Amino acid sequence: MNTPEPLTDEELAEIEELAEGATPGPWHIRHLDDDFAMNLVAISTVPDTRLGERWPAFDHHEIVAATLIQQPRYVDVADERWDENARFIASARHDVPRLIAEIRRLNRLLEAKERDSEAS
Repeated sequence: MNTPEPLTDEELAEIEELAEGATPGPWHIRHLDDDFAMNLVAISTVPDTRLGERWPAFDHHEIVAATLIQQPRYVDVADERWDENARFIASARHDVPRLIAEIRRLNRLLEAKERDSEAS
């Protein structure tokens, strides 16, 4: 396995800008179902009610993304990891900013350690 190059400050800033530009969180997974979007697995700005609402009983403005729409079949990944993909996307809204902050924290610790060893 190749070790990736460390992220530069510019790359971190670009990732942070992408995260800040996205719809505010938290994001949740919703399971919806109707004749227009059969078995919809969606990422939403509101939690799932476990009622499998049918359109128009849910506000489409709350949907950020979808990982499965079976009818018509136009969102349906071949490996059938709809729920796993939805969990990843939903958690990314919270996790990416945390990861950026952690990388910056660790970089500051490394820089401080390097300064201390240079001063010794």
